[in-house]
Amino acid sequence: MVRRKNSSNSESIEGWNYEAKVIEIEGIIARIEAGELELEEVFDQFGKAVEYLRQCESFLQQRQQQVDLLIETLSDD
Repeated sequence: MVRRKNSSNSESIEGWNYEAKVIEIEGIIARIEAGELELEEVFDQFGKAVEYLRQCESFLQQRQQQVDLLIETLSDD
């Protein structure tokens, strides 16, 4: 089960998936680069991509903290 930290509060959201968000970001970028979107939609999609990137960054930071803690625990033994 993958959890992420919601940017608006500290509650975890079940079902969030890093790989799925990366695919969504790539899709948004591809549509923007292909010129498939109206200008207003470009801004909306860009905003979504930025939020997804923040979520991914938060997820990776949390996992890095977990790894660091595990390494520290192993080093203490």
